[in-house]
Amino acid sequence: MPTTETEIAAMDDVLRTDYQKSVAEYWNTEKDPVNLRLGDVDGLYHHHYGIGDFDPSVLEGPADTRDQRVIEELHRLETAQADVLLDHLGAISPAHRLMDAGSGRGGTSIMANARFGCHVDGVTISEAQVGFANDQAARRGVADHVRFHFRNMLDTGFGTGSRRGIWTNETTMYVDLFELYAEFSRLLEYGGRYVCVTGCSNDVTGMRSKAVSRIDEHYTCNIHPRSEYFKAMAANNLVPINVVDLTSATIPYWELRAKSSVATGIEEAFLTAYKEGSFHYLLIAADRI
Repeated sequence: MPTTETEIAAMDDVLRTDYQKSVAEYWNTEKDPVNLRLGDVDGLYHHHYGIGDFDPSVLEGPADTRDQRVIEELHRLETAQADVLLDHLGAISPAHRLMDAGSGRGGTSIMANARFGCHVDGVTISEAQVGFANDQAARRGVADHVRFHFRNMLDTGFGTGSRRGIWTNETTMYVDLFELYAEFSRLLEYGGRYVCVTGCSNDVTGMRSKAVSRIDEHYTCNIHPRSEYFKAMAANNLVPINVVDLTSATIPYWELRAKSSVATGIEEAFLTAYKEGSFHYLLIAADRI
């Protein structure tokens, strides 16, 4: 934590509201096994959910190794989700710069560099995550191309038009979308691509769903209705080119996680919300015009 006046001033520049400070404190102290144990499988640490059918054989076989098989399968599904997100960034060359907004412990940024060979900057309001992620980049020998910064994604300080691509992976529920997309529109070059993966409520039924309210409460976030994403994009020169409903694809992940040793108790709320149709898991890819 900051100890000097300069460090405290720098923190106040990044964390501008009490809510942002509370979110940062949560992630600075978070050591949830559902994030750490899965990342321990291969050193790619994610902070998002998974997609795709799971292999039912992981629930069979010797009991003493069952838990590790489930952990490895959950990690495979969350890495598959990151691959789908990267698939939608379009044509990226090694000369391009990307930004991971709400970069967590850095897994997707490291994957992006491995795939495209480009520079990636991750930003997060958690100083603990910045240190962890930069250490992972150094361990992999990519710190010259992948860097993580203690910055607010609503006001990053990066140059106007400096990014070919930006993504958010389950981080938009902590911020105002109009303010966020104004910053992304500034950062993206003309024709650049923004990709969002997020949970969002059904405009018709989601706000009345007890399951959606439970998810909000669990993560101290503010889940946006689906329509809000498209309104905020339209207001900030971001035009969707692909919208993919991943809801059915993520349900197997939650069903397997509910059977795992890293279940947190929120699994039932997600499964209920997805299956009743009050909550959606969307990928939105949009071009900056």
